[in-house]
Amino acid sequence: MTVVAVDLPVPEPAAPRLSIEYCTQCGWTARAAWIAQELLATFQHEVAEVALVPGTGGVLVVRVDGEVVWDRREDGFPLPTDLKQRIRDRIDPTRDLGHADRREAGHRRDERPGEDGDSTGS
Repeated sequence: MTVVAVDLPVPEPAAPRLSIEYCTQCGWTARAAWIAQELLATFQHEVAEVALVPGTGGVLVVRVDGEVVWDRREDGFPLPTDLKQRIRDRIDPTRDLGHADRREAGHRRDERPGEDGDSTGS
């Protein structure tokens, strides 16, 4: 059998797949759905899909094409702007995220006010 190379069109790279694995035992379904909505609103033309993946054991992991971009156990719960920046850096590093890229200097995830309104985050 002889194989002959034929000029076939080169397929365009597939759009990235985002997945959000979340803990059902912890009741994080709504949180995962909210994160998915935020990501779809920002990357609706750049991604093929955003999938919700039920898990257990306190998991909240966001992946781009299977590669972890956010893990709650290492990074805490994400602010949408921080998560969007990490995803943008993977799928379109030159893209301007507008206000998410122009936040106040020095503002970090752990400086959010705590539940009781204090600014220590604890």
